[in-house]
Amino acid sequence: MNFSWFIAGTFFFRKQRGTRFLSFILLMSVAGVALGAGGLLISLSIAHGFKSAIYEKIYSFSPDIEVRTYLPEQLDRADTLRTFLLAQDGVRFAEPVVTGRMMVQAGRDVDGVLVRGISSGPLGGGRLTDDVMEEGLFTFEVNQSGLKGVVIGSGVAASVNARIGERLTLFSFPAQQGGIQTPEIAQFYVSGIFHTGIERFDDEFIFAEIGTVRKLLGKGNTAATHVEVQVVDRAQLMHVFESIRDDTDYPYVTETVYMRHRNMFAWVELQEATVPLIIGVMILIAAFNVIGTLLMMVLERVRDIGMLKAMGASNRAIERIFLLEGFFIATAGLLIGTGLSLLFYWLQTEFGIIPLPEENYYMSTAPVEPHFLDFVLVFSVTMILCLLASWLPARYASNIQPVKTIARI
Repeated sequence: MNFSWFIAGTFFFRKQRGTRFLSFILLMSVAGVALGAGGLLISLSIAHGFKSAIYEKIYSFSPDIEVRTYLPEQLDRADTLRTFLLAQDGVRFAEPVVTGRMMVQAGRDVDGVLVRGISSGPLGGGRLTDDVMEEGLFTFEVNQSGLKGVVIGSGVAASVNARIGERLTLFSFPAQQGGIQTPEIAQFYVSGIFHTGIERFDDEFIFAEIGTVRKLLGKGNTAATHVEVQVVDRAQLMHVFESIRDDTDYPYVTETVYMRHRNMFAWVELQEATVPLIIGVMILIAAFNVIGTLLMMVLERVRDIGMLKAMGASNRAIERIFLLEGFFIATAGLLIGTGLSLLFYWLQTEFGIIPLPEENYYMSTAPVEPHFLDFVLVFSVTMILCLLASWLPARYASNIQPVKTIARI
């Protein structure tokens, strides 16, 4: 075994008489590194999980790209626009969508909702994932009573006391030229209830088959309020957006999901950006603690250092011994911190030990999503900081004169 490694290991791992206080300080230094690294890894995993959860909820309701018109009139030939959009590079599918304000009734309870009419096919806006569906299925299939299905938000379900399978009535008042305005009425059954945790989605959205919604709103068979576009690769979203924007003239306007929800995306990005800065300070403080710990070790080991030099140990060897002490502190702290972060990930995933107020954070428990790159970066930065912090005490130890230390024995 290498001489420096052997002596450094002896100093670090083996307790000696009269070194209880030194062992305690060493333990606190390891704990500081462990808490800093573990806290950073846990915070980063929560930030990533929070970002992914919010993004998925937004993507469930908002297409990657939306094309609509500046004019108050509807898109009368949405099928022609759809054909044009499908021909663009990078577009996976494009579907016309009809949205409108209506009244919903279940039993004696009535509420105002925003109905979104989408295609009943496999590509038609059915982007709500299983984890968003609270009850039932995302389907518009006709039941045994001949009623088409609708999918409603959990807030809507609560306001009108609607449950899966129950009859639900929609009332619409399409614009009419003169005369008495009479409502358009259609009945459905509740095929599914979704819950995203985002209040404005859950409290007012209803999904229904586009043909029925067109009739309720008095629109033609090819009409739409806008056309939704999904891209093949979101990494190329801005490229596809710019291509569509440049090829569509007035009165069309094209927006990405990031433009429509810029405030929410900016909020999530800010949350993620501040975590490394705040928690990173903990690691920096832990690294400075290493300086104090190693300086105390040097002072306690002055006689040992003198004897090693008298036996022929070089200054470089002594310096390497205390650099290795810093390496051992960093390694032990990182291993413990990593273990703590993985334990937290398991506990949070299985038991949800950190609850959140859903009205503020759009989810009931803190999501976690550890990234391998985070572990690599935390390990690298912490190790570098601890080794840099070890250099000053190691340099001081290497300059100790053996004659002066032995004379004190």
